[in-house]
Amino acid sequence: MFYLDDIGRYFLMLKGVFSRMTKGSVIRNLIFKEIDDLIIGSLGITVFLAFFIGAVVAIQTALNLTNPLIPKKLIAFASRQSVILEFAPTFISVIMAGKVGSFITSSIGTMRVTEQIDALEVMGINSLNYLVFPKIIAMLTYPFVIAIAMFTGICGAYIAGVYGGFVSSTDFLTGLREEFIPYHLTYAFIKTFLFSFLLATIPSFHGYYMKGGALEVGKASTSAFVWTTVVIIISNYVLTQLLLS
Repeated sequence: MFYLDDIGRYFLMLKGVFSRMTKGSVIRNLIFKEIDDLIIGSLGITVFLAFFIGAVVAIQTALNLTNPLIPKKLIAFASRQSVILEFAPTFISVIMAGKVGSFITSSIGTMRVTEQIDALEVMGINSLNYLVFPKIIAMLTYPFVIAIAMFTGICGAYIAGVYGGFVSSTDFLTGLREEFIPYHLTYAFIKTFLFSFLLATIPSFHGYYMKGGALEVGKASTSAFVWTTVVIIISNYVLTQLLLS
């Protein structure tokens, strides 16, 4: 029953986010600030992780190709499929649940503890729209981050495979283009859009409805990370069944 209550409050929160809109000029400035904090601020760690994930996938694939009859271009093919279908959209989103999710929960939770949210309500401002809506709009640019992660991951695979002596540059580029299905990119970005919405709203829910003091802010951040990760993994399974089966 406790979880059902939280699910109900989550959807009621979403209803509140899209009602009684705040003044456009104010929301616009908040959106640009959230893009800087949530998206631009996450590019560094995303590029770093994606590069080495792609490199590790290429090395592990190469080390497991012990049969000389298997063409080396399969290293590039496996790296491309792994990075585009799963590692970039899903694995990076799980990492972002820790970085972005904790930031959102702690920032809103601190406002709740210091009664700034109550002050917004007293001034007649819809605090949900003011605090959560800009984060949702800002996170709609999150697929841009995943696109960079895909490119960087494949670059990492190329450098690890070619300069590690596992595959020639020609074979890698051939395998990279072989049997490419454009729909896989569509599938990956559909997942990413859903994940971006979850990354913005679930941490906001935990921060907005938290009770207590500074210690509870940390607990809410941990809880937000756990539940965002769980929902992302479940959503990934459901979308994979619906879109690829």
